[in-house]
Parts: sequence; C-alpha cells; structure tokens
Amino acid sequence: MRRGFYIVCMMVVFGCAVAACGDSGRRADGSEGEQEVRRAEAQPGMTAGRADTPVYGGRIVQATIGEPSNLIPRLATDSSSSSVTNLLYVSLLKYDKDLELVPYAAESVEVLDEGRRLRFVLRRDIVWADGTPLTARDVEFSYHMMIDPNTPTAYAEDYLAVKEFRLVDDYTFEVIYDTVFARSLITWAGEIVPRHILEDENLLETERSRNPVGAGPYVLREWVPGRHLILQANDRYFEGRPYIDQVVLRIVPDTGTQFLELKAGNLDMMTLTPKQYLFQTTGSRWERDFRKYDYLAFAYTYLGYNLRHPIFEDKKVRQALAHAINKQEIVDIVLFGLGLPAVGPYKPGTWVFNEEIVDYPYDPERAQAMLAEAGWRDENGDGVLEKDGRPFAFTIVTNQGNEERAKTAIIIQERLREIGVKVEIRTIEWASFIQEFVNPGRFDALLLGWNVLVDPDIHTVWHSSQMRPHGLNHNFYANEEVDRLLEEGRQTLDLAVRKRVYDRIQEILHEDQPYCFLYVPYALPVVSARIRGIEPAPAGITHNFERWWIDPGVGRPTPTP
Repeated sequence: MRRGFYIVCMMVVFGCAVAACGDSGRRADGSEGEQEVRRAEAQPGMTAGRADTPVYGGRIVQATIGEPSNLIPRLATDSSSSSVTNLLYVSLLKYDKDLELVPYAAESVEVLDEGRRLRFVLRRDIVWADGTPLTARDVEFSYHMMIDPNTPTAYAEDYLAVKEFRLVDDYTFEVIYDTVFARSLITWAGEIVPRHILEDENLLETERSRNPVGAGPYVLREWVPGRHLILQANDRYFEGRPYIDQVVLRIVPDTGTQFLELKAGNLDMMTLTPKQYLFQTTGSRWERDFRKYDYLAFAYTYLGYNLRHPIFEDKKVRQALAHAINKQEIVDIVLFGLGLPAVGPYKPGTWVFNEEIVDYPYDPERAQAMLAEAGWRDENGDGVLEKDGRPFAFTIVTNQGNEERAKTAIIIQERLREIGVKVEIRTIEWASFIQEFVNPGRFDALLLGWNVLVDPDIHTVWHSSQMRPHGLNHNFYANEEVDRLLEEGRQTLDLAVRKRVYDRIQEILHEDQPYCFLYVPYALPVVSARIRGIEPAPAGITHNFERWWIDPGVGRPTPTP
C-alpha cells in the first residue's frame, strides 16, 4: 500500500510530538511540552531610540571556549566545531522553534511504504557559496561519505541503516530501509557537504576542514588560529541574506575571561555561569545594555568512568561512588540552584524520562560499607582504601576554562576523600582534551557533558559497537541487554513500545552506573540590547539567528569601570 505524507503530517506517523522527545548524541523542573524560555523584563530606557524595522549591517561578537577541530560536518563531535558548521551548511530538514522537523533544503518529503521509504524533492534555488547549484548528487555524495569506513565520523550508524539510496533525478531521490527506522527523518537533518569540492579530497588531510565551502547563511571569511573566526553573511543564501553582516567568534578558553570581555564591551553575547547570572549582572547598567534568558538546558553533566580501568570494573564500586557524591550539593553550590540533579541520559519532564527511578541517596556510610563488601579497606591506616595492594586512587580529567566543571570536580574530590578514595584533578586545553584523552579513552574518569537532542535513541553513545575509533562510547560500556534494546527502540514507531524500551535502558544504566549522572543545568545566555529579533521558544533563542539584527539606535554596551 502506498501512503504519502508531507512533512507536516510525519510526526503523526512517527507517533512522537518532537517537542517532547529527548536524545543524547553531541557534546550539554518543568514539562517539556511547556518548556519556557524566560526573558528579563524590559527596564525603563531600554526602548529609547530603538528602531522597529530590521536593518542590514553590523557585526556580532561571540566567544567560543575552544578552537574548532574540523569544519567538515559530522567529522567532529565538539560543540566548538558544530557551532560554526551550523551557520555554514544546510540540511534537508531542520528543527523549528517548537522543535518540530520541517523542510529546509528539501521542498517536500514523503513517507511511503509504511515508513520504509522516504522520497525527497530538493529546492532548486540553493547554491553553494561558490555559485555551484546544490543538487541531490551532493546529498548522495554526503551519504556515501558517511558510510565509507575510512571516514572518521561518529555518526555513521544512521546512514548505515539505509538499504538503498536511489537517485531519481538531479533534485529528487529516495532512501529505502529494510525495516522501519525510527531515526530515518532525523538522519536527513544532518548537514549536506559539496560533492564538487570534496569528492577528490582525502578527508584526513584536506585543507577544506579549515577552509570550507557551504550553502548556509554565512561563509568563513577568516580564521586566525588561537584568536578568532570571522563569518560573513552569505549573499547567495536561499532563505535570504542574514541581517547581521559578520559573526566574530573569539576563542576565549575561560568563562571568567569571557565575562571580563563582556563587561568591557568586547563581546555581544555569551553563556553566563550561575554566579554571573544571579549576582554579577544586576543593576541599571546591565538592565539597560543587556538581556538575560534562562531555561532548563537540553544537556547534562556527568562523571564517566573508564570501565577498562581495574578500579571501576565492579558495578558495586560505581554504585558506592554514587552514594558518596552529593548531587544536590553540587546543584546548590556550583549552580546556585539553577539546575536539577540528573539520574539518567534524558531531560526531566520529557516523555521518555523514567519517573520511576529513585536515585542513589547521598549516604557516605553506605558507600564505605559497599566498598568494604567489594574488598576495599584501609589496611595501613593512611586514610586511603586498598585492595590487593592497590590504593583506591584515580584522576578526573576535564577541560580548562569551565568553572562549573572545575568546582564540581573539587566537590567530588572532597566527598570521595571522606570515604577513603584519593582523587587527583587535571584540567586540559579543550582541543587536546578531546583529541588526546576523550576520543581515545585515555583517562581514569572524565567530567564532561552531552547535549540532549530530540529523539530518544542513544545508540551512538551506549551501544557496544561504538567502542571504536571515532565512536562516542568513550568509557567502553557493554551490556548485551542494552544493545538489544537500543536496536529494538530504533526499529519501531510505536510510542508505547519505545517508552518501554527506553525506560528499561534507564533502569539498567542506573544499576550499572557507567556514568555518575550529575546535573541538568539551566542555559543562561546574555545578549547585548542592541541585538534585535530574538524570539525565545522551546528551541532556545538562536533558532532564528539569521533573522537577528543590530539596532542602529543602540550603541555598544558601555564598559564597566
């Protein structure tokens, strides 16, 4: 039976209101369906001299904590890279402000054969930054690049699920699946890369990783390593040239330094720490010159154990550590209450979040008893537990410049010291942290975070097949039941079945404790008052970034003495 549905109807077919879904996959309470992005109320004087009609021109200066590692989409997993590629490239589908999938480079898409076949028709008015038309052959090339075993990507699995890619003409193609694949639509929300630029390039060595050609709202104009990237508005962008001429991304590898630059009028926006949000951005000057926003982030922070390390092989040990870490203390002290304790890989309030799980309570005495049962005792009276002559000692690694993670590590260090566990802390520059420690799994334990995306499929992080070069299963977690459930969850569109599957996965992860899930923070962006066009929504504030504009009637923030 042939059934065609345009994208507006697809969410009914897939049994999932996208705004209520969650997923882990790329490197960050209240009902999700009622997700609110709150904005500081306008203060007297804020609107004086302001224009009401969008105008072209100007530049917005932002900060990024690390240097991008690769500007070819899907070849990098770090947020510094994706924040740039999101502005340089386009995809067939994208999420709108309400987190619903809508056409982007696609003119239309049909779901056929009860979900096993997708038919895409591309728009004919999209060109690459060099003027070459973007066609279905570029999509075909992007697909083959992703399934090539020589491509260093962590995101191949979605594309490998495709049985056949069938090119119909230059602007039409179909993808066929053996069985229903729950992430089939989301797969095609991945960026398209230019065939004519990359088809003869070695992706491991190409200069295009630093000199890309895209079709998005901006193009890369300049990249000075260690200092900044400058993006220029793309006059050929098919949805219309962005209002803001330039986006300057300054590489400032420390949130404290970023804040000093913001106060000095050298930045137009950044993400505040809770302390900065609550205590350091108050008063008439901040009310006049800036807008603050807050909303529960689509992200969580975790302490991940290297499960190949002998200390962490026993899940009873990992459970004991969960009893020894006071998550609410971290939320109160580090986040000043602007967050929630985490109990798993999904955002509280979403349909997939398992409300039945009761977290390990903070109980250091119980932690010590469990470690003693596992054979860890202080035999020599030095205050550190031992087993078979090995002290219970390990190092937590995290990235430099993140004050919240540094403070979290110190609190964990102190709480574990109290039960006889010796912890060292090491902070590492972002690019080295990812490339030399996280990706190859060269750590005892790491303090890091994941962004929570829309679909609940977490195959790329938790399936044992992802324990490979460029995979995202960095801590080498393997559980046969979890593998089976992850495969089942992505092969059905039945929401009730998926709920059962992901509830059980959360129960297993809670018992196994491969991560100590720490907290879900609030996102706390601050933006200069001269930036107009911001529309807070469930997707946050940057969903319409190319429609932001700079008010010529409002000057740059006045530097704070």
